[in-house]
Amino acid sequence: MRNSANYTSAAIPAKNGGGVSYDGRSVTINGQHRILFSGSIHYPRSTPQMWPSLISKAKEGGLDVIQTYVFWNLHEPRQGQFDFSGRADIVRFIKEIHAQGLYVTLRIGPFIESEWTYGGLPFWLHDVPGIVFRSDNQPFKDHMQKFAAKIVSMMKSENLYASQGGPIILSQIENEYQTIESDFGDKGPSYVRWAAAMAVRLQTGVPWLMCKQDDAPDPVINTCNGYRCGQTFKGPNSPNKPSVWTENWTSFLQVYGNETKKRSAQDIAFHVALFIAKNGSYVNYYMYHGGTNFGRTAAAFVTTSYYDEAPIDEYGLIRQPKWGHLKELHATIKSCSQTLLTAVQQTFSLGQHQKAYVFQGKSKECTAFLVNRNRTHAARVKFQNTSYILPRWSVSILPDCKSVAFNTAKLRVQRNTRSMILSQKLNSTDKWKEYKETIPEFDNTSIRADTLLDHLNMTKDTSDYLWYTFR
Repeated sequence: MRNSANYTSAAIPAKNGGGVSYDGRSVTINGQHRILFSGSIHYPRSTPQMWPSLISKAKEGGLDVIQTYVFWNLHEPRQGQFDFSGRADIVRFIKEIHAQGLYVTLRIGPFIESEWTYGGLPFWLHDVPGIVFRSDNQPFKDHMQKFAAKIVSMMKSENLYASQGGPIILSQIENEYQTIESDFGDKGPSYVRWAAAMAVRLQTGVPWLMCKQDDAPDPVINTCNGYRCGQTFKGPNSPNKPSVWTENWTSFLQVYGNETKKRSAQDIAFHVALFIAKNGSYVNYYMYHGGTNFGRTAAAFVTTSYYDEAPIDEYGLIRQPKWGHLKELHATIKSCSQTLLTAVQQTFSLGQHQKAYVFQGKSKECTAFLVNRNRTHAARVKFQNTSYILPRWSVSILPDCKSVAFNTAKLRVQRNTRSMILSQKLNSTDKWKEYKETIPEFDNTSIRADTLLDHLNMTKDTSDYLWYTFR
């Protein structure tokens, strides 16, 4: 049992505009506890022309927050040369989110994984003398801090942090580092402590996150990534930190040659409802819109299409029933969010695989989540002297502890299909252009070596192709 009245808080001072802080129950915005639904939309995986529509559909789907990574090798492909134009215009993207009344979680990384080439690290780091990536290594830390500080400075200069009246309410440093932390020996934990302290020193005025990092140092919040955080998350590593789910995978990454991995709307909804029932307060869908890996931006073997099975597909079209089912879930939970955030939570067994999570307020307000973990059979249970039938592997939400407003297994949204329409025929020669590649002449080349040359060292990853001859 947890009583929200006993939670201690970690306040983040606000210069002006909205203050963001947190306690053991949730993130607070302007002093108000919030249950927040978020969706990942990555600005370089769609076009600026698509951004307004994508954000609008996310808002209509009941989201409060858009979550995005920052892509270091997109912005600094060559050391000291930056690009924030076109699909890389992160400021424009965040301002569009703000204009539509949503918040932002900014995952600076700068290592991001995300099935993005080199996990977002620019190739030129490879040539820095003595560097060891993602370790307590001074050359790496110097470059990482320089980039993180540049991004934070950009956001501050545009007044984009909530402490300045902007939309950014949370930031993330590093990414799933615990999965490799032990490989670095003593330099792993010391790097985690350094990264957290460095981020806090940037003074964004909003809380910082570390995902899948059980040892995230205070005041950084440790968060969960995965399919089933309502079952697998060990919980915050401090009683004054909220339960945050930064990546609820709506399908999974696709690689060439493998079958498309799908995840049902019912399964996603089940785990979201269970996470909220267990005092979770922030859920982010990864991805809400996956988009396209343009050019050479995808990691090895990852397809051009990214998370096409998300609630908004690669082309920006709503995918049903996933989008609509989750929209109904969000609306139901928000209808009783005040009770969830202020009442005392209790749990009751309703059977071998059935359990009730009940939030009972001081003024008799009451909300219940009735969970059936049996994957094969429905169950008849008795709750507060009333009989309920719980479909297999489902959560029934009773905002008033009486009437079922939503069940995760019951779809009320019609499934849609995506069809392709012929828009242009390329069947005439005047619609094609010939590309002639220049073949170099040996006598006009200058590089000579008496050893075999490494492709990437020669091209600096600017091309997948390299002309060479040897004898």
